[in-house]
Amino acid sequence: MFTGLIQALGTIRRREARAGGVRFEIESATPFEDVELGESIAVDGACLTVVSFSGARFEIDASPETLAKTTLGARREGHLVHLERAMRVGDRLGGHIVLGHVDGVGKLMARRVEGDYTFLTYEAPAEVLPYLVPKGSIAIDGVSLTVNALTDPRFEIAIIPHTSAHTHLTRKGVGEGVNLEADVLAKHVGRLLEAWRDTTSGGALTREFLEKHGY
Repeated sequence: MFTGLIQALGTIRRREARAGGVRFEIESATPFEDVELGESIAVDGACLTVVSFSGARFEIDASPETLAKTTLGARREGHLVHLERAMRVGDRLGGHIVLGHVDGVGKLMARRVEGDYTFLTYEAPAEVLPYLVPKGSIAIDGVSLTVNALTDPRFEIAIIPHTSAHTHLTRKGVGEGVNLEADVLAKHVGRLLEAWRDTTSGGALTREFLEKHGY
């Protein structure tokens, strides 16, 4: 579990194809301390497992599914990625609850600058769009952000100077893809409503029905 507060920018130093997947070697601009093999690090919002670690560099494996469902399949040597280690119990939740499970790939559609702020407009895929609400939370390449405006299928967010300086969001070109993770609370509410709609023709929403569907 993560908070969407990026701890470091990483640079992909090596990309190696392995049995349908890819092993990435990533160098962190801010070296992490006490990294353990097997721990989780979110790379551009995708939760991945550390398989090797030495100094400021670590290696992770991306499966075929990860490569197909995220932007990591298009990442090459020299590309920047956002890094966040899994949160500890008791840490401040400065962003929002981020699981590191990418729901879909969106696309940067427009950029405008007003003073010190950059406004970015993205297009969301169908699997993410139902969970977007004005002033709600969205993770973009792992960064916890607030939806400023929503005009289906597009939404706009504002980047403050600090976020611009410490992430790669404002460095991406129009047309580039981004990993999107919808707010997990919104997804649970959506699933609950879906279950309720399934009962409208056959009876009331009951405790037994909820338990059967995992609630």
